Amino acid sequence: MTVSQPARRTRSTLRAAFLLANVAIIGVFVHQTMATSIPTAHRGGLGVADGAVPDGVTVFDDKVPGVVNLNPELLGALRRAATAAAQDGVVFYVNSGWRSPAYQAQLLSQAVQKYGSSEEAARWVATPQNSPHVQGQAIDIGRSDATAWLAEHGAVYGLCQIYDNEPWHYELRPEAVQQGCPPRYADPTHDPRMQR
Repeated sequence: MTVSQPARRTRSTLRAAFLLANVAIIGVFVHQTMATSIPTAHRGGLGVADGAVPDGVTVFDDKVPGVVNLNPELLGALRRAATAAAQDGVVFYVNSGWRSPAYQAQLLSQAVQKYGSSEEAARWVATPQNSPHVQGQAIDIGRSDATAWLAEHGAVYGLCQIYDNEPWHYELRPEAVQQGCPPRYADPTHDPRMQR
């Protein structure tokens, strides 16, 4: 018995979709592992004051610098979106928000150690000079239900996923309210802002 061409194509398409889904899940796992592998209180002497975010912090926490030092327009959009998401039972937990230059440099150094080269680390962590986190212009949202909610509804609030490999990384794009989110970059190495 032979398998028809359409059946082969369907199987091939299913395999590709399965592989893509697994890559996305692995990416989320790697990010969450990296974010939680270093205790918040230690992180090389840099802590909450430099942007480390303790577990359980939401976008409404006004006592954590990683949240309150975000750009006010970004924070406002996040809080409006989080209020709407709460009606669906979704909470916007913060894995990372604003970061000091020293904390960003530390994260980059750890990424170089983890990935074995600065080129590979650049796919995940920007330099302090280029990072939108240091400028208070980016947030990493925790938990997959929140990132799924934002993927579906974020543009209504001007909140857009910027990188294909980072489904947790969101930035404010006010024009998205009318025009939808712009195309994503594969990863930060394709973002012209990272080339400065």
